[in-house]
Amino acid sequence: MRVSRAVRVGPYTIGGGAPVTVQSMTNVPSTDFDAAAAQIRTLAEAGCDIVRLAVPDEASAGVFADMRRRGITVPLVADIHFDYKLALASVKSGASKIRINPGNIGEEWKVREVAAACKDAGIPIRIGVNGGSLRKDLLQKYGSPTPDALVESALCEAELLEKVGFSDIVISMKTSSVQDTIATYRKAAEACPYPLHLGVTEAGDEYSGLIKNAIGIGSLLADGIGDTLRVSLTADCTKEVEAGREILRVLNLDPRGGVEIVSCPTCGRTKIDLISLAARFKNAVRDIDTRGKRVKVAVMGCVVNGPGEAREADFGIAGGDGFAVLFRRGETVCRVEESDIIEVLLRETYAFLNE
Repeated sequence: MRVSRAVRVGPYTIGGGAPVTVQSMTNVPSTDFDAAAAQIRTLAEAGCDIVRLAVPDEASAGVFADMRRRGITVPLVADIHFDYKLALASVKSGASKIRINPGNIGEEWKVREVAAACKDAGIPIRIGVNGGSLRKDLLQKYGSPTPDALVESALCEAELLEKVGFSDIVISMKTSSVQDTIATYRKAAEACPYPLHLGVTEAGDEYSGLIKNAIGIGSLLADGIGDTLRVSLTADCTKEVEAGREILRVLNLDPRGGVEIVSCPTCGRTKIDLISLAARFKNAVRDIDTRGKRVKVAVMGCVVNGPGEAREADFGIAGGDGFAVLFRRGETVCRVEESDIIEVLLRETYAFLNE
């Protein structure tokens, strides 16, 4: 596992071997303080650790002070493009972190001013390189936003920040290409000590975007690369959080634990409504606080895929003809009528958590 430099963002540590944090971004105007507050709270309830807000004008920068007055404690990141003064205003307003894009933030002296303000406030900067807004000189050098171009852009900006004595740096180098995303972060992981913010940008809707992010982010996390992430989706932003948590959960990287459901694809042997049962059970356990425990539950269609193939599950059911058998760690316990399956699985879940 790659252990990067540690950076603090509010109560969280990014890097340094700390648990991977999940991020998302509001999609309401930041000047609509009521809507922003409601969305931040919804994201936090969904499991979002850090929330980013767009700051397209000076009025939007006031959102950070307003959210603190409302008692919101989630770390809030100011997303800055083009105008360095908006970064300065966001720092003054109480942002927990500043994100700048080296492709459009402007001259070096502007970056220095942002760095000085962040250093005084004790907050980090994320260098957010985007394949769609790469610096013109790097596009000319490489011909396109290649992995080498993205990494060079990020490290050049980091070098500038280091020159002025600023080192609380997180970097991201996002592109819409899954292959380029993986290659880029692997190069960066070898080339620098900074925490890495993972993501596949412009990934698409809830379905295709989730697949792209799961492959890109999941591959890197499986390699031990990545300290924080955002699953970018053209969808309700809470879906980003749910997807991020699920990616961490299946890789056993989510410190919050959770219920992992193992279910078979069904076949002609299936005699119970397994698809509906799996969906209902998933919905029933979605908001259960597992207190850091990981629970693996099998919802299987028949005895072929039941206790045998799902032996590693903590418990589960294998369907019969209108009934199922309950098993724990591969050993059959009892018969359960189909109408009682969800109730029994929930009972077993809570019993497991209370052991």
